[in-house]
Amino acid sequence: MVMLFPWHGILSFLGGGISIGLVIWYFVRKKVNECEQKAKARVKYAKKEALFEVKEQELRFSQELEKERDIIEKRYEHLMLEIAKREEELQKTLQKLQVEKDVLEDQTAEVERLRGELNRKKYNLENLRLLYRRRLLQIAQVNETDARALLKEEIATECVDEVRQIRREILGRSLEEIEIEANRIMIDAMQRLSGVPSTNMSAALIKLPNEDIKGRLIGKEGRNIKSFESETGTTLLIDDTPGTVLVSSFDPVRREVARLSLISLIQDGRIHPASIEEVVQQTKIRVEKEILFQGEKAVAKLNLKGVSQEIVVLLGRLYYKLSNNQNTLEHSIEVAYLCSMLASELGLDPYIAKRCGLFHDIGKAIECESEGSHAGAAAQLLKRNGEDARVINAVEASHEEVLSISVYAELLKIADRISATRPGARCDSGDGYTQRIKSLEDIAKTFDGIEDVYAIQAGREIRVVVAPEKYEAYEAQALAVKIRQRIEEEISFPGKIKVMVIREERFVDTAQ
Repeated sequence: MVMLFPWHGILSFLGGGISIGLVIWYFVRKKVNECEQKAKARVKYAKKEALFEVKEQELRFSQELEKERDIIEKRYEHLMLEIAKREEELQKTLQKLQVEKDVLEDQTAEVERLRGELNRKKYNLENLRLLYRRRLLQIAQVNETDARALLKEEIATECVDEVRQIRREILGRSLEEIEIEANRIMIDAMQRLSGVPSTNMSAALIKLPNEDIKGRLIGKEGRNIKSFESETGTTLLIDDTPGTVLVSSFDPVRREVARLSLISLIQDGRIHPASIEEVVQQTKIRVEKEILFQGEKAVAKLNLKGVSQEIVVLLGRLYYKLSNNQNTLEHSIEVAYLCSMLASELGLDPYIAKRCGLFHDIGKAIECESEGSHAGAAAQLLKRNGEDARVINAVEASHEEVLSISVYAELLKIADRISATRPGARCDSGDGYTQRIKSLEDIAKTFDGIEDVYAIQAGREIRVVVAPEKYEAYEAQALAVKIRQRIEEEISFPGKIKVMVIREERFVDTAQ
């Protein structure tokens, strides 16, 4: 039996497989096309995103360049103003020098005239002396040696009073001229400055939008206020005073950090230990930037070069410190200007004098780990940063701790005293002023026989009226000394306080 091979079945099977393959290939191809289209779309989108990012970066970069250009233009304008100011000062100095030169020439001519007259008088005096000697020999019949001795004795006796009078006139005129010139130089320098005094405060007053904030500042079981005081190192005083709280600290930098942090927390509204820690850290960074800015501003204002970053930061910290109600950084800048102007008047180097004035109180910003006085600490700092030896000595000698090696040290002392005591340089807060006036009057009233006490001229003078029957004139004078000593021992004050004791007797009668 012969079996037939099923070719028709195989062919049918192969035809069906090809059809399925074609269908599969079609769908695969379609899927590939879709993937390619999606890929192209993604590439196109990515290109748009990249282009947008590039344009955004270009815009940001152009804005930054614009800001930098504005800053550079402002600095350029500031420098041009400084140059114009210096040129004007230089022109005034040249004019002053020309006037002084003319005066000196006139004085030189006068000296030459007086010298010629003196030579003429000396010649006449010599002739008279010879004539007098011959006449004396003829009258006294003595030898020349004895006559010379008698003549010397007589001339010495006659001229001694005249010589003393001439010497007093010359010395008196010289001292008077020196004093007048010194006063002129100091007054000229003082009049070119106009500083605004600051008010001394150990606490910062913060206004609150409502009373509910006080409870949130305290927190549950006081955790918020404890966290705030721990982070800032200050004391937060919350009392019954409506709408305000006080941040108290004797460290002005800490007090400023606490003040700014508290304002930020109140504005934000989220007050809890975590947010307090975050805000305080951000504020510390902000204050450090402000410290650096103030230091760089002071250096740029005085046009000083080669000042190290460490010194600049310490100068910036002086911005937050006060000395007798006077901002220490402003005081240092003022002393620098005074030193520079006085040095210019005296023919010294104003640049060295300016550095002496700016750095003289920098030791007050150095941390307490440094031993010794602030002047000694400042000298060590300046020496470590390669400062000029004259500047180092002037700063260290400003408090009489070492001997002066140059005139700049004495110049610094003068400028420092002028800045501290000139009218308007320092002022008291209301409470401080009232307390100082009361303390002055209370000291005077502790002595017996006092009728009235008046503190006048903003506490710079105290007048004490005593009973004349209890004090003689010399006793009243001794009382003024005692009151002055008590004031120096018990009260800290800038400048001077004049003590005047008044002992007055009045005799009254009535005609009828």
